[in-house]
Amino acid sequence: MSRTAATFAPPIMAARGWLKGVTFTPDRPLIDVSQAAPAEPPPQALRAEIARVVTEVPSAHLYGPVLGLPALREALSGQIASHYAGTVAAEQVAITAGCNQAFCAAIQAVAGEGDEIIVPTPWYFNHAMWLDMQGARAVPLLTGSDMLPDPVHAAGLITERTRAIVLVTPNNPAGAEYPAGLVRAFYTLAQNHGLKLILDETYRDFDSRQGRPHGLFSDPDWPETLVHLYSFSKAYRLSGHRIGALVAGTPFVAEVEKFLDTVTICASQIGQHAALWGINNLSQWLAEQRDEILARRAAIETGFPALEETGWKLKGVGAYFAYVEHPSKLASPELAKKLVQTAGVLALPGTMFTPPGDPSGQRHLRLAFANLDRPGISRLFERLADRRF
Repeated sequence: MSRTAATFAPPIMAARGWLKGVTFTPDRPLIDVSQAAPAEPPPQALRAEIARVVTEVPSAHLYGPVLGLPALREALSGQIASHYAGTVAAEQVAITAGCNQAFCAAIQAVAGEGDEIIVPTPWYFNHAMWLDMQGARAVPLLTGSDMLPDPVHAAGLITERTRAIVLVTPNNPAGAEYPAGLVRAFYTLAQNHGLKLILDETYRDFDSRQGRPHGLFSDPDWPETLVHLYSFSKAYRLSGHRIGALVAGTPFVAEVEKFLDTVTICASQIGQHAALWGINNLSQWLAEQRDEILARRAAIETGFPALEETGWKLKGVGAYFAYVEHPSKLASPELAKKLVQTAGVLALPGTMFTPPGDPSGQRHLRLAFANLDRPGISRLFERLADRRF
């Protein structure tokens, strides 16, 4: 069996297949809460810069350095050092073709056939897919009712084949923002066992907390343990340009370089120039985008009590996501399909974020609400409150 045959079909594409043959009217259009990606293009000023790069920077159309444009690596290292009040050098940064590739590169550099990676559940499905295709074993770490993983429980899962622990905060799909003390506890656990802590902070720009989300970068030994992942897709609406980043110790980055050189040679040069311009020019714009996402999160929280009266439960909310327990007798995959037909809502079932046989997946849905304005969130709740399912 091939490595790709070892895993499941892409969930987003599978869900979009449920739309075939279903008609949505102008007065009742589809509400799509399936995908966590910006639905709008970059701001006009950034699009103008992209156009300038396309026409005026010939090197943007050629191969670039495997680890990314030096200026972008320098700018991102400075931004991270400032955001986390720590120390990060440009040579500790690798620019990747999206954050998914950053994760793939990290796993490629740390794990081999039959090795184990501890991953809290519900988990991000592309992480599980890559581990399947790598021949590595994703070891599920069940989260509690607060959607937070327990480092004591994780310690009991460590074996001689364990190579890393993966955390995603703010979390996809649960929305949970992991407290700094919890992140530190997992870091210490990984450090004590000679493991890597792969910390995916794709959605850090939309964390509701003030100040740094954790203090790991202030530890002088962080390069020995921490592998930080980031995405420019959400910050500057560059998802189609596929620009992400990995930050780790320089020996680890050297291993990552082998993978990147073999798979993509370099991330999109045009996208990298766009990300660099974003770092240097869009801090205020990004702050405004964060405020809007937090306002939409508040709309979820304040409006949900009315939905609770019909049996729904809000299990986690943050960044782009609400993770909800549904009241239906149907399992989540059947419910998700029925919601398309009866409510005009496209959401993903919890089974797409849990291992086979995990009963919790049958009871939950992920709602990616970032592309809904506040009236849209109200309409979503009205449709979910319908008891026809």
